[in-house]
Amino acid sequence: QVQLVESGGGLVQAGGSLRLSCAVSGLPFRTYVMHWFRQAPGKEREFVSAIRGSGSTTYYTPSVKGRFTISRDNTKNTADLQMDSLKPEDTAVYYCGCNTKGIMTDPRSQDYWGQGTQVTVSS
Repeated sequence: QVQLVESGGGLVQAGGSLRLSCAVSGLPFRTYVMHWFRQAPGKEREFVSAIRGSGSTTYYTPSVKGRFTISRDNTKNTADLQMDSLKPEDTAVYYCGCNTKGIMTDPRSQDYWGQGTQVTVSS
């Protein structure tokens, strides 16, 4: 049974930081490209960041580049998203997803999803 479980969300003031974590079980973790997406109320789910299986290649949507850092630990089967300099517009439910096809910004490309974790940034 494949499981992706996000944690680390919460309420933070603008300019603050949060670290999200996605714990994965039930699949060969290293073979999957890990992604983070987010969905704000009334909006579609959008791509945030992704990291290849080896961890050597990462990709960010322009609005978070320089503020967010994605990483993974293939010994613990986890993928993290360090979020710094948070802005109110970063407020959303954050989801981790994964696939074996590669870095994909379309949410329909993911094979598995977590349940999401709420991030709220106050101004």
